[in-house]
Amino acid sequence: MKLNKNLVAFTGGGTGGHIYPGLAVADEIKKISQNKNKELSIIWIGCSKGMDKRIVENAAGEDGKPSVDKFYGIPSGKLRRYFSLKNFSDLFRIFAGFVKAYFLLKKTRPCVLFSKGGFVSVPPCLAARLLHIPVYTHECDFTLGLANRINFKSAKIMFVSYGQTKQSLSEQEQKRVVVSGNPVRPVFYSADAKKGKDFLNISSSKPVLLVLGGSSGARQINNLVFENLSWLCEHFTVVHQTGLLNNDKRAEQELKQKYADSYLPYQFIYEQMPDVVAASDVVLSRAGANSIWEAAVLYKPMLLIPLCGSGTRGDQVDNARFFEENRSALVLVGEDATAENMKAKLSLLLEENTRKELSQKLKALIGEQKPALKIAEIVYEETV
Repeated sequence: MKLNKNLVAFTGGGTGGHIYPGLAVADEIKKISQNKNKELSIIWIGCSKGMDKRIVENAAGEDGKPSVDKFYGIPSGKLRRYFSLKNFSDLFRIFAGFVKAYFLLKKTRPCVLFSKGGFVSVPPCLAARLLHIPVYTHECDFTLGLANRINFKSAKIMFVSYGQTKQSLSEQEQKRVVVSGNPVRPVFYSADAKKGKDFLNISSSKPVLLVLGGSSGARQINNLVFENLSWLCEHFTVVHQTGLLNNDKRAEQELKQKYADSYLPYQFIYEQMPDVVAASDVVLSRAGANSIWEAAVLYKPMLLIPLCGSGTRGDQVDNARFFEENRSALVLVGEDATAENMKAKLSLLLEENTRKELSQKLKALIGEQKPALKIAEIVYEETV
């Protein structure tokens, strides 16, 4: 099968963390192709249900043009490490996703498939392997997720965010691994703090605390914020992304009225997020790779409260510990994540010298690297 050198396919989804980094790579690939006067199209294969289609189709690069030219939805089943009756029904969804991905890739003939992970990416990666389409994948966390363990078997190269991830693999596997860092959308590198404050309509001189729990929100973080809200609003201007799953808009508005300009709740911020992060003085967040790296490339002091427990494989804890061990973030894990402990950590971050020290540590740790560009340059070679 002759491949189309003017077409690149992406896959991944299920959460924003499996989409936004991929979009960052897509933006960089398009910029490279434009600089080389090459007409290049990008398609995305994601979940037929959920947020994937909306996020991908609304994404735009720095030039305002769509990051992706066409979105294709396929059925997706979840791969579970534990027994569940849903595993049986999801096998049919996975097979249906594979069939649809196979015929889609056979018809469109992209010259390369880039996977950002998530359960939906497994069928396209397997289909691409059978069709002899080169596969590249990226793992953002310290340990490989189940989807990427499977995708790695089909991959020509796997990119990883941390050198320790590569070292944990066999010597033979390491030959197909490139340490790249975690891709961040190009707009973060040109983020404007003034634009962020204008969007938020902030006039106070208090430090800005940006609270993030991922695109869906984080009930634990939301509750900790509400428990401490009087103290927080006394010392910070609190910008609180409550999450798309949080539908209690009435309560949000009541709190906004009570605390006036000191409490600014938003269900979700996308287009303005780079400028909002740039405008913040402290970021309180989960420890998903996407959230961490978007704040880290802007050298923002962070208090991380990673998701942990039986519902997770511990990847967020590993991510948080990496930055904590490199003295570039403060962390609260498990039972330590109490309202009182959060107040104590944030009290430290009220000190300008503490914030400055964390920012300097972040800059020394990640430097001025642009992971999305590094990945894009390697993937782009398949189009030449």
